[in-house]
Amino acid sequence: MSTLLVTGADLAGAGAQDLLVEDGRIVEVGSIRSAKGADVLDADGLVALPGLVDLHTHLREPGREDAETIASGAAAAAVGGFTAVLAMANTNPVTDTAEAAERILDLGRATGLVDVVPVGAVTKGLAGAELAELGLMHRSRAAVTVFSDDGHCVHDSRVMRRALEYVRAFGGVVSQHAQDPHLAGPQACAHEGELSGRLGLPGWPGIAEESIVARDVMLARHTGSRVHVAHVSTAGTVEVVRWAKAQGIAVTAEVTPHHLVLTTDLLSGYDPTFKVNPPLRPQEDVDALRAALADGTIDAVATDHAPHARHDKEHAFVDAAFGMLGLETALSVVSDAMVRTGLLDWAGVARVMSQAPARIAGLTTHGQPLAAGSPAHLTLVDPAATVTVDRSASLSLSRNNPWHGRTLQGAVHATVFGGRVTAQKGAIA
Repeated sequence: MSTLLVTGADLAGAGAQDLLVEDGRIVEVGSIRSAKGADVLDADGLVALPGLVDLHTHLREPGREDAETIASGAAAAAVGGFTAVLAMANTNPVTDTAEAAERILDLGRATGLVDVVPVGAVTKGLAGAELAELGLMHRSRAAVTVFSDDGHCVHDSRVMRRALEYVRAFGGVVSQHAQDPHLAGPQACAHEGELSGRLGLPGWPGIAEESIVARDVMLARHTGSRVHVAHVSTAGTVEVVRWAKAQGIAVTAEVTPHHLVLTTDLLSGYDPTFKVNPPLRPQEDVDALRAALADGTIDAVATDHAPHARHDKEHAFVDAAFGMLGLETALSVVSDAMVRTGLLDWAGVARVMSQAPARIAGLTTHGQPLAAGSPAHLTLVDPAATVTVDRSASLSLSRNNPWHGRTLQGAVHATVFGGRVTAQKGAIA
C-alpha cells in the first residue's frame, strides 16, 4: 500500500489542511498528525488545486517526433501541474480511427505521468468532407468523447451539422477551430488592422472567427448537441458565446494563456515565435477575454501547446509554422494575469484549469474536489514564487516559447498523479 501525507496545504483558498492519500485516493482531509509509513510532502504556504486538465495539447506523435513525443509532452505537462491532457488529432497519420486513438491512449499510459486522452478527428484526414469514425472511436478502449479538426475549421455547415447530430447520441462534443477560410485563408497570420498593413502581413480579421462561432451555436441549438469553441481570441466571439449561453444553448469555450496576455504589437519585430493561430489580438480583445474568463462566459483555460522543430519555426514570419509552447508556463501565466490582478481567486483557477475542463471532456476521475474518496490528482502551487522563464530549461523537445525571459508570479511546486508525486520544482520526480 502506497501512502502519501500532504501537510499544511491551502485547499484552493479554503484554509490549511492535511491530506492523506492511500493507493491513489484521498482517504482523509483535516488535521492529520502522522501516518505510519507515509511519504510526507510539506505543503506549508502552498495552494492545493485539483490536478490541472488541458483541453488542447499538440503532442506531435505520431509523425513529428522531432518536435515532440507523447513522453516528452507528458513530462512537460507534469512539471506544469497537469494530470490530464487532451491530445489533438492533427498528427500523421491523423487520429481518425479507433486504432489510432487506442495507440495514443497506450503511449500515454506508458509514461505514467499524466492521463493522455485522445481527441478524435471530426473528418477523415482533417479534410472537412467526410465524417471520421466517430462512433467507433467512442466505443473503442480510448472512449473518445471530444472531436476536433483543430488546425482546420469544419467550415462546411452540412458536415458540422452531421457531426453534432452524430455525437449527440453518446454525449460527445465537437471542438471547433473557428476560422472561415474565405475570410482568413491559410496565409493569414496577423490580426487584420493598421499594424498588419504596415508590416505587409496577410490579415486574419476577427469576423473570420466570430462568424463561424455564430453559425455553430445556432447549429448546436438546432441539433440539441454540444459545441466547444477552441482558443477564443476576440471580444466579438465573447459576445456571441455570452448570448448563446443566455439562450440555453450548449456551448462552452476556452481561452489560451497567450491570448490572455500577449498582443499583436509583438509582431512588429517579425519574430516567428509570436506567430500563432488564431493570431495575437489588440489589447481591447485581451481585456475582453480576461473579463469573460472571470465571469464564466469563457469556461476554461487551454494551452494549445504547439511545439515545433527549429527548422519549421525559424523562417520569415509568413512562412513559419503557427504555434507556441504552453504546458510548463500556463499556471504561472494565469496566476500572474488573473490572480495577481484580482480577476480570479484560487478557487477560480481550480474552476477554469481543472473542474470545467474535466467536465467538458467527460473526465470523471479529474477535476474532483480535494475530499475523502476523490482520486488523488492534485497540483501544489507556490503563489508567492516568481519564475523567470528560460526556454532552454524546457522538458519539451521544442523551444518556441513566447514567455522566454519574462518573470511571472506564481509557480507549480509539485504535481501528484494517482497518489504519486510525478514532478517537483520543475523536474520529474
